[in-house]
Amino acid sequence: MLNIENILLGVPITLLALTVHECSHGWVSDKLGDPTPRAQGRLTLNPLAHLDIVGTILMIITGFGWAKPVVINPNYYKDRKKGMALCAAAGPLSNFLLAFFGMLIGYILLFVFAKFNLPTKLLSTVIYVFAWRNLCFMVFNLIPLPPLDGFKVAGLLIPNKIYYTILRYEQFVIFAIMALSIFGVFDKIIGTGVYFFLRLIDRTVMTLLGIFL
Repeated sequence: MLNIENILLGVPITLLALTVHECSHGWVSDKLGDPTPRAQGRLTLNPLAHLDIVGTILMIITGFGWAKPVVINPNYYKDRKKGMALCAAAGPLSNFLLAFFGMLIGYILLFVFAKFNLPTKLLSTVIYVFAWRNLCFMVFNLIPLPPLDGFKVAGLLIPNKIYYTILRYEQFVIFAIMALSIFGVFDKIIGTGVYFFLRLIDRTVMTLLGIFL
């Protein structure tokens, strides 16, 4: 997976994955009545508004990482905990949708290329790297540890006292997550999750194309 071609492809794909992910957080929070993301310029697809240097470099090199967190104010939500879960879930969901529609469009292009005897190797690589990067970002962020999105989604099942107590220490947990990521502790978990969703999307897309093509 780590070669020059995949890294060069991974840079623009990573920027798109990170940007859409963070913009989705801001968009949902905005729809729930929170003006903070809009006021801070986070409702944009300009990647410069969302990049975190360390997280982006890790995403490019390892396939998973993070962007600059979107600041939200849950006090604007009617249901604080539910609003935080919805806002958190929007990011990973956006990456899943990017992977799904990327593979759908890519497979259609592969069909067209093959029909006209055009080379398909580069296109196949782009499709794979695009889906892989987005799904890596999705699965990594769904790990139920603060401040990752998975913890806020899982928070719906955690008693409030425990949930908000853990949230107070999330700034310390992030350093542990960074260290564990660098040393590959999450590799097996992420790899298993990515392959599961990659196969799921592949089968779904192939079924859809079998019906319509």
